[in-house]
Amino acid sequence: MAALTPTSLQDLTTIAIPRHGRWDPLGLMTVRSHVRESLASIGPVEEHRFISNSEEGVNFILKLPGRQPTLKPLLVGAHYDGPLHSIGADDNASAVAALLELSRRWSAHPPRRPVWLVAFDLEEWGMLGSAALAEKLRTDQQPLKLMVSLEMLAYTSEEQNYPHPAMRAVYGDRGDFIALVANAGAALMLTQLTHAMGQHVITKALPVPRAGRDVPDVRLSDHSPFWDRGYDALMVTDTSFMRNPNYHQMSDTIETLDLPFLAAVIDGLDSALSEL
Repeated sequence: MAALTPTSLQDLTTIAIPRHGRWDPLGLMTVRSHVRESLASIGPVEEHRFISNSEEGVNFILKLPGRQPTLKPLLVGAHYDGPLHSIGADDNASAVAALLELSRRWSAHPPRRPVWLVAFDLEEWGMLGSAALAEKLRTDQQPLKLMVSLEMLAYTSEEQNYPHPAMRAVYGDRGDFIALVANAGAALMLTQLTHAMGQHVITKALPVPRAGRDVPDVRLSDHSPFWDRGYDALMVTDTSFMRNPNYHQMSDTIETLDLPFLAAVIDGLDSALSEL
């Protein structure tokens, strides 16, 4: 059974604290500092500062070259800000811990293509950080192979809900899988990634047309601003509030998480994305 590394567990512990720009700005500053320093220990970190709707934030970007540096880069991101009145262990400390672990692995064992690892700010304010970066990349005409949003990766349950009841017949009753949600343009990559991740953790794919506008629940993370700007993008998720009753509650603590599941998800992401 997979297990988190001690460093990943320490990341999770450090990040799973109240961290909201208005409710707990000190917590947000603490997490922001930890994320930046962790990425900076690997390589130069770009600070993408932005202002949106009078809110100021900063995204951190670490660029790793890859074994074939001329290929289009892969962007893998997770938001480090937390919800109002919540510890935010699953949402989204689990994904930031995964992002930091992937950065360490990929610095030691480069993936096939360049990878940009991005820690997004202000997702809980309406995906402001990812929207600002997606707009900048589109303006700069920066191509991407795929944008991958890591969004809540560590909760499992006996029951699983869906935005449409008919999905139960396809995906099952148990919340024991990780879901890959992608737009139509990423369909071929979705098949490849689902198979590769499935060697490590139960993985189920959900392709969505029209940038998810017919199923608004699948747009609630940092991938959707990239969809809206014409990029292929994918969300990796434990399905959030469709499974986790602690969503946006003070009860979203590390003690409620399935840490071996999170470790298996990280192993699956490493394996699948390294060869994309």
